[in-house]
Formats: sequence, C-alpha cells, structure tokens
Amino acid sequence: MESVDLIIDARWIIPVEPDRQVLEHHSIVIHGGRILALLPTAEMQSRFSTHEHVRRSTHLVIPGLINAHTHGAMSLLRGVADDLPFDTWLHKRIFPLEQRFVSAEFVREGSELAFAEMLLAGTTCVADWYFYPDESARVAAELHMRACIGAPIADFPAPWSRGAGDYLSQGLALHDAWRDHPLITTALGPHSPYLVGDATFERIRTYADQLDATVMIHLHESAAEIEQSLAVHGLRPIERLRRLGLLSPRMIAVHFTQAEPVDIATAAQAGISVVHCPASNLKLGNGVAPAQAMLEAGLNVALGTDGAASNNTLDLLGEMRLAALLAKGSSRDPTVLDAATAVRMATLNGARALGLDSETGSLVPGKWADLCCVNLDAPATLPVYSPLSQVVYAAAREQVSDVWVAGKHLVRDREFTLLDPDRLRHQTTRWNERIGSHVERPA
Repeated sequence: MESVDLIIDARWIIPVEPDRQVLEHHSIVIHGGRILALLPTAEMQSRFSTHEHVRRSTHLVIPGLINAHTHGAMSLLRGVADDLPFDTWLHKRIFPLEQRFVSAEFVREGSELAFAEMLLAGTTCVADWYFYPDESARVAAELHMRACIGAPIADFPAPWSRGAGDYLSQGLALHDAWRDHPLITTALGPHSPYLVGDATFERIRTYADQLDATVMIHLHESAAEIEQSLAVHGLRPIERLRRLGLLSPRMIAVHFTQAEPVDIATAAQAGISVVHCPASNLKLGNGVAPAQAMLEAGLNVALGTDGAASNNTLDLLGEMRLAALLAKGSSRDPTVLDAATAVRMATLNGARALGLDSETGSLVPGKWADLCCVNLDAPATLPVYSPLSQVVYAAAREQVSDVWVAGKHLVRDREFTLLDPDRLRHQTTRWNERIGSHVERPA
C-alpha cells in the first residue's frame, strides 16, 4: 500500500477536466502538494494510506476558484464611494483618497484583508493589480496563496511612482524579484488606454515580448472610454492597441463591456483573454459584457470581482451566478452560459488567462492540489439533484468549509490556519478610523 501526504474523501468532485463530469463518492490523493490520483473511495482504501485523511461526506470539491481581476488593497476603501457615476467615483473619490492614504502599509494590510476574504470564499489564486505590488506579492506568499501580481503603469505620478519610466523600471524589478517563486508570478499592468500614451505602450510591448510577460489592462470598460479614444485617436481602444502591436495571447482585457461584434472579432483573432466582472460593471453603471458572444467567438473568458471599492465583495461564487443569469436574461435564452460553463470560467479559464493552466484550474493528476470544498448539506442547497447546478445557482460563500493551495490546508472548517483574524480586525479598524474622517457622508 502506497503512503501519501493527504487523502480527501468527498461526496462529489467536479474536476472541470473532463468538462461537465461529476464524480460521486470519490477521493483525491495528494502527495508533494500535487494531485496524484482521483478514484472511487472504495478503491482508494485498498491502494493508499496516509497520516492526514479528510472526510467530507456532504461536500462538493471543485478546483480552487481563480479571481482573474481585483485590486486587493482597495478593500480598505470598501463603501467609501457607493452609488456614484463612474467618472465621479474614480476621479472625485477614489483617486483623491488613494493620493492621501496609499502607502506600503496600506497595500500590505489591505491585501491581507482582501486575501482573507477570498480564501474564506474558496479563491485560491488571484490576479491582483495595485500600487506597491511587491507588498501584495509578499502577503500572498506569506498566506501561501497563488497569485499573479500586476505592476501598474500609467503616464501620471501616483503614490508608488513618479511617472511612466519609474512604473516600468519598478515593474521589471518586481518581475526579477519573484520570477522563481513557486506561487507568485508577475504581469505588466497598463491601467487603461486613456491613461497610457502610445510611447509607453510601445515600451510595454517591447518588455512583454522580451520577458514573455502577461499584460493586464482595463479595456472597453465604459462608454466614456470609447468616446475619448475616438475623439483623440480616431480609433476604438482595441483597434489602437492592435495597431501598436499589443494584442497577443498574453494580453488580458478586463471588463470589455463596450464590445461590439468588430471588437470581439479583433480580440478573438489575436487570442487575448477577457475577464468578465459582472457585479462591479453593474454597480458602476458601465453595462454588461457580452460574455456569451465572446465565448461563441472562441475567446477565453474568465471571471473577476474587481476591487471591493466598486463591487463591494470579493465573492467569486456570486460572480458565477451573476454571470450566468445576466447572459440568460440579456439573450432571453435560458440555455446559454450554463452552470458548467460558469464553473469553468471561474477556474480553468482563469488559469489559462494567467498562463497557469498546466499547473492549476482543474483537478487532474500532476496539477497542484488547489482545492475548494463546499458543504451542500444546508437548507439552501438541499435537495441535491445536480451538484454542478447547486454550486452555481444556490450555494453561498459561507458554505465553503475548506481550502487547500498546493496541498496546504489554509482554511479548515471555516477557520484560518495561517492568519490571525483578531489582528486582521484590529488593523482594519485603524484604517477605518483614519480614512473615515476624510470620507464625504451622504446627505
């Protein structure tokens, strides 16, 4: 009998690969942080032994969720600028607060708050993109969370940088510092077409080509962005990026709510990935990304929450449900963006967008054991006819019981194993008091 590090017995397992498969009364065998086998529990008992055996008889195990776009540290700005037009939200509230409060300490403690929220909601991998990205990377590494950390780039000074050249040099330093880390990867993160000029984009393209680096960008997020691009450049934003040579399978276009058929065709031809952030886009009044049309065009579409300053939660189970319902409602076709597709968008598609699909995103032997365990034995999710449907249309993040990253148990029975919630609460309260005195109160 072979001895292994960990065995998890589950009532159901959705491996994502093969697509739509649901395994019943199966076990996941883990050794060295990687998945060794998925097999019926009865068969496992005769083949493997372990000193750590986790039994979840009423639970569903799925790949750890992948939040393909957020700004974690902005959790400290949760609720400071609600119910405002997008331009007012960004330029009159968020940017001024960032100028006043953002620091290495702000990013470190805000990232810790965000990553804690996400872990409790089943997220094991995050694409995080904010000032002082080295602080976010350190927090993710300390919490043993998988992360792709984007280095922000813009043509204006900000708390982390004096301007485009400084952003780029610090982004390259970030890449060098984390290039060999087993959990952390990095990306270049030009903010948007309206805050980055052609010369800076050309430098980004050069560095991305040299480093084979992922490039994250807010793209076609609002109607105002399209209008500004047409007025200044005579081109839609994605066409401008195409002419600058930025479009490639390494690019991640975030939001894409203002996507016409010609934009989708351009994106599909270039092989870029799109991150759909339904809750944030709705809350800011920026519209609904045509997710089903993008999927039908062959685009890899992942899911993200955006930051808590605009969402206001970092709940990827909620984003799955909302993405599915929006696609059905907007198309008036209840068959589109079904439960299996929603789960794939929140797992394997996110891994593909980040260039990590050979390592995570599905439960197959050889991949890292990044897992999320959801207890379906609750009034809201009983009876269970289809665990695939239940996890998308009925389950809440409070039903996430356990989370593993690379086989390490980070959430056990809804308790953190590496994080002190009392310390987290204390440091967040300090920021609440500091920032609260500068927040305009609604009349």
